[in-house]
Amino acid sequence: MEKISLIQEKELTWIVINREKVRNAIDDDVMDQLLEALGKAKQDESKAVIITGAGEVAFCSGGDLSVFRNLKTESEAWSMLSKMRNVLEELFYFPKLTIAALNGVAVGGGCEIATACDLRLAAPHVKVGFIQGTLGITTGWGGASMLYERLAQPIAMDMLMSSTVYRADEARALGFLQGIVLKEPFRQGVKEWLTPYVKLENAVLEAYKLRYIDKVPREQLSQRMKDEVAECAKLWESDEHHRAVERFISRT
Repeated sequence: MEKISLIQEKELTWIVINREKVRNAIDDDVMDQLLEALGKAKQDESKAVIITGAGEVAFCSGGDLSVFRNLKTESEAWSMLSKMRNVLEELFYFPKLTIAALNGVAVGGGCEIATACDLRLAAPHVKVGFIQGTLGITTGWGGASMLYERLAQPIAMDMLMSSTVYRADEARALGFLQGIVLKEPFRQGVKEWLTPYVKLENAVLEAYKLRYIDKVPREQLSQRMKDEVAECAKLWESDEHHRAVERFISRT
């Protein structure tokens, strides 16, 4: 079974992380398939691209620790982190409108994926949080660098440094979420929420997106994200991180 599903529906293209049994966690295959899906979506006729997760429990729980727990050294961690950073940089600078449709919990790397998207919508039961600090590391896919572009600095810093997990209404109040989708089924509600956007011509949407991209020079953000990867890779090698991962896995 493919770990990423690509579903094209006229104005909208859905990219679905299809690993429900492991809370849609990210592994190497997901990284490869996500980048491939973005390449296809860039060439299709859609006006917007929506990333979501399979099921109703999790949007994405971050990196698959059952796999990545085996990465012990700074260089091993750097290789994995850099690979996903490349994916999220591509997503941040994607020429079309991008939406993270949070069908379930989005923590750690799941929040980094959501931050790479232009808009974030969530079901009412969703919780979000940059919990990397509780594992003795920082965001490692570029999430902090992108969050500082999405939100006011004090809010972004508080979200990152507190490792707080927020309810959907709390995240909406902070500005991290742009909407809470009450209608069911969730994906239909997302489509209806996006109706005002898809009524516009592709060229209009893409022009407005380009104005935002111009505001955040790619070379500068890319370097900040690379620095973030390097910082996280150093922390990854620490005994504190490895012990925190083992404690986390033992609880799940």
